[in-house]
Amino acid sequence: MTSIFQLPRLAWLALSSLLLVVALVGLPAALPPVALAAEAPLPHDSSALAKAVVEVEQLDQMRIALASTLEGVSDEPTIETMKEVCKPVGMRAMAIGKDNGWQVRQVATKFRNPDHAPAGPQDSQVIDLFARHPEITGLWEPATAAQGAGLNYYRRINVEASCLACHGTRDSRPGFVKANYPNDKAFNFKPGDLRGMYAVYLPELQEALATTP
Repeated sequence: MTSIFQLPRLAWLALSSLLLVVALVGLPAALPPVALAAEAPLPHDSSALAKAVVEVEQLDQMRIALASTLEGVSDEPTIETMKEVCKPVGMRAMAIGKDNGWQVRQVATKFRNPDHAPAGPQDSQVIDLFARHPEITGLWEPATAAQGAGLNYYRRINVEASCLACHGTRDSRPGFVKANYPNDKAFNFKPGDLRGMYAVYLPELQEALATTP
């Protein structure tokens, strides 16, 4: 991968006011923590880039809030639990994409739903980067040739303690998971592990990356 925007967790405090602070950097062999410069110039269409980051942050907060409803619950999760806790996140991701003309996906290498498998080499490379560098929260990449002109925004998804109700050890998985997902890979997680990532494709924004100093 070549030029990307990297956004450490400290940057999110500024995003509530749609102030996206980004630094255009490369990926050395040993990636150091990325520092943000407050005076860094914003690219063209920066409002769209900022909106994408904010939308994904709100989506992830929704995920965390819904997962927290499983805290302290002793009953085994059921298919209805999944509909109440997991499905709304996927539906919201689809709505964000439809409302903005973007494509919003959830991607994981240890997936439960095969639709969440990496779609190509860039997905696989970015999720591997997140796995090796937990200090990186999100980054931008140029769209792939198959996608056309645009940018991809990737944002990591971490495992919450409440997620272990369905994503703990292989043997502790709920019955509905074992019955409905024979090829399930989404288990043996611990709190703080990388669960996967959000992948957002914003068409026709390549100029924003190309013209950034």
